[in-house]
Amino acid sequence: MTLDSLQLLFFKNYDDAALRLSPGLNCFIGDNGSGKTNLLDAIHYLSLTKSAITASDALCIKQGADFFVVKGNFSSGSDSEPETIQVSLRLGQKKTLTHNKQPYERMADHIGKYPAVLISPYDTDLIRQGSEDRRKYFDSLMAQLDHEFLELLISYNALLRQRNAVLKQGERPSHGFDRDYLLALDEQLAPIGTQLTVLREAFLAGYVPLFQRHYQQLADGREAVTLTYKSQLPGADFAQLLRNNERRDFALQRSTTGSHRDDFVFLMDEQPVKSHASQGQQKSFAIALKLAQFEMLAAIQHHKPLLLLDDIFDRLDDKRIARLLELVANETFGQVFLTDTNLERTDQALARVTIPILRFRVQDGTVAPV
Repeated sequence: MTLDSLQLLFFKNYDDAALRLSPGLNCFIGDNGSGKTNLLDAIHYLSLTKSAITASDALCIKQGADFFVVKGNFSSGSDSEPETIQVSLRLGQKKTLTHNKQPYERMADHIGKYPAVLISPYDTDLIRQGSEDRRKYFDSLMAQLDHEFLELLISYNALLRQRNAVLKQGERPSHGFDRDYLLALDEQLAPIGTQLTVLREAFLAGYVPLFQRHYQQLADGREAVTLTYKSQLPGADFAQLLRNNERRDFALQRSTTGSHRDDFVFLMDEQPVKSHASQGQQKSFAIALKLAQFEMLAAIQHHKPLLLLDDIFDRLDDKRIARLLELVANETFGQVFLTDTNLERTDQALARVTIPILRFRVQDGTVAPV
């Protein structure tokens, strides 16, 4: 599956842009702030229906406009007709997603059909930030791989929102508190949370060996790395845990136990990566996470995800860049999108790459082939 064309209308710093793309390597060259990363983010929208950078869709509307549109044509490389995906948002309205001009009943039905993997300078935030960032990362990956997991996650989050709303009302009768309703929510929440835990554990069993292999290739095997799943639920009665923490939950007005509190723990030589790894080791760790993500998506979905490489030349050292470009040259990846600030440097780095390359100059919200 390749992205043949990309169109933007009032998306971030673009008024209007239309690109025909290479099935091989696409290089977006421009100064910092010119809009290179915004092009990658538009592709991320087509794949995952959301931005990789901001949690607010409204912030992706160009200043002064009241809507944005991102549109892409995908092809499978066969004789089948291209498939058109469009994401749009108008201020004050719900975001819309269409496939060949037909709206999806639910955006969740789109997830996993056009997978993409983004490698960016901010990937090490997964190591430095809190458990929520790591949980969202792995949940997003699993959602692309397993529709059952996505459906369970949607149901769990909906029930969790209802439970937290009850907790915010307080437990006094004058506030309309209904304990029977809370217990009913707990009984629904418990089996779903338990199943999410089972699926996360099963996922890691296949993912960790891939991740470890990629890290050893990036770091020449000097350190032993792994990641483990930390949860309160394995071997526990989740419904009983909810009842045991009920008074605490009322005091804090939120649910303090459950799958939404789980974490993925990153270890190097049995020590936390956050505190014991160098910056270079953290970068290798983060890249290995993404390469394992790519490999797992490609294996399970039987076609290679789009690979988005953002500012790798400015933020990574020569060794890690060489490893990534070696994989590009060996055609490990399918369609690749790469940003850089220096065309000459890009051309030198890609000298050994034999797949088709298109170069685009990005400047002040405009983009054109070089």
